Amino acid sequence: MIECYRNSRLSLICRWHWPLVFPGVWVTKCLPKVPDLNCTLPVDICKILVRSKLASSIINSRSESASSKMAGSISRRPLHYVFKIGNRRANLEFFRDILGMKVLRHEEFTEGCKAACNGPYDGRWSKTMIGYGTEDDHFVMELTYNYNIGSYKLGNDFGGLTIFSNTIREQVEKRDYQFEAQEGGFVLKSPDGYEFFIIEDKSDADPVKRVTLHASNIKRSTDFWHRIVGLSISSQSEKKTELTASNKTCNLEIQEISEPIDRASGYGRIAFAVPREELPGIEKLMNDNNETILTPLLKLDTPGKATVEVVICADPDGHEICFVGDEAFRELSQIDGTSNTELEKAIATDKSDEWFSKKGKSKVEG
Repeated sequence: MIECYRNSRLSLICRWHWPLVFPGVWVTKCLPKVPDLNCTLPVDICKILVRSKLASSIINSRSESASSKMAGSISRRPLHYVFKIGNRRANLEFFRDILGMKVLRHEEFTEGCKAACNGPYDGRWSKTMIGYGTEDDHFVMELTYNYNIGSYKLGNDFGGLTIFSNTIREQVEKRDYQFEAQEGGFVLKSPDGYEFFIIEDKSDADPVKRVTLHASNIKRSTDFWHRIVGLSISSQSEKKTELTASNKTCNLEIQEISEPIDRASGYGRIAFAVPREELPGIEKLMNDNNETILTPLLKLDTPGKATVEVVICADPDGHEICFVGDEAFRELSQIDGTSNTELEKAIATDKSDEWFSKKGKSKVEG
């Protein structure tokens, strides 16, 4: 990222011409009094100016500052997306038996998460990690279940998750699960209403290819996810931007919609692993740019497992982002071979529905 600048001798190198002079380098903010208008300076003159010694000096100083802000961007590792669920049995059958994922870990908690991993709820809850492989090289799902919440209201913030698979249709038809056909595949809705786009093609790596989030302003959101979060732009159009941490991981697609973003109570959270030493810098970068920090740097304990450090932030539309220290998370995220059995046991012994029924009540909507 390099800011526009004005110099009394060199006039102006504008943000409109910059991509023509330096392809692939984004100019995102002008200094005071630089108009946000189409520049009339000829491109050839721009090129001459930026080649001058004085311009090079300014560019280098700007680039060094920008590089420090973007340090570690290549180390962003997409981990998982958090879904709040109201029925563990129905969701286990959807994710495991229909989508073909495996239960990787299951954990039970007696009180709410300090970083609101389970949402703004204080009671007993559980977390189930489910996916096609370890988070070392796969993007997985985190299913959070609050024992006293029966359902969640969905907004329009989550655009869907794209999976490449030529085997899911067989399970869909076998179980007579409802789907909607589309070109190249079909769309499924989870028991809680989240959409999954199935592209009928095999995948040599992780089948989970894309998470789509909706935005109110594509330029603003693109700048945030590229400049602040540190993701690379792989493709861009008028209303969509696709960003990536590398060619081998799940991409993030930002799509602008015309309606105001409503996250309701069913909102989720996307997580990235970064080197632990970068967490304070991420928090500072968010503060320096007047972005939202939901949870400052803190330690999270998991009973019997590794303690991780996290910073929880939000993008311009409120989409939650968890940055977690990579080193401890790799230890925490080891696959637990007993997790499927533990989840089945937790479902079988969950008497929360019966308790509410005896009281003549129903579980509340989140």
